[in-house]
Amino acid sequence: MKHKAPFVVGLVLAAICFSPVSAAQALKTIQLPPPRTDGGRPLMQVLKERKSTREFGPGALSQQTLSNLLWAAFGINRPDGRRTAPSAMNWQEVSVYVATPEGVYIYDAQANALNPVLAGDFRAATGTQSFVKDAAVNLIYISDLSKAGDAASEAEMYTAADVGFIAQNVYLYCASEGLVTVVRASIDKPSLAKTLNLRPQQKIILAQSVGYPKK
Repeated sequence: MKHKAPFVVGLVLAAICFSPVSAAQALKTIQLPPPRTDGGRPLMQVLKERKSTREFGPGALSQQTLSNLLWAAFGINRPDGRRTAPSAMNWQEVSVYVATPEGVYIYDAQANALNPVLAGDFRAATGTQSFVKDAAVNLIYISDLSKAGDAASEAEMYTAADVGFIAQNVYLYCASEGLVTVVRASIDKPSLAKTLNLRPQQKIILAQSVGYPKK
């Protein structure tokens, strides 16, 4: 019996070391550079070239590109804190989770930063299709229905529209900047929600893969 105590202590310490909380703590908040909001290609040309792509080449997005991408998706574009995509009754109920090779983060539009959620490469877990693991990043759009207040009965319709606006912003940015993307609904939502430790009122709506074109 005397020899079991160190063994039990070791198991407890191992569980703590490899828990999702401590794994997230192993990551640091990434302060993104200010987004570059000038330049880009003409809107009509971008609309002409907007498309879905399911093949991705190698290469990581720079922090500048990631900052520009996330700002285009759902960044703050006015002094009152409103965003680049419409939000029903300004709930701003959608959070953009970002799965990179290093870990999963939440985009903090106010601070223009990525706050850590989970360390490790979980890109493959963001969808059921094989190509998702090859994308430079996978964006997961998660709605917090608790922000809908008295409109909870219609919240799923509103938030689906809000996510659609965000996804289209990503499409347009990618077409402008020579990146490729596809929005996806093929997700094992219960498994991913468990991995991300989501609350019951947090609902995964869609995901979107972004990366470089395959040569």
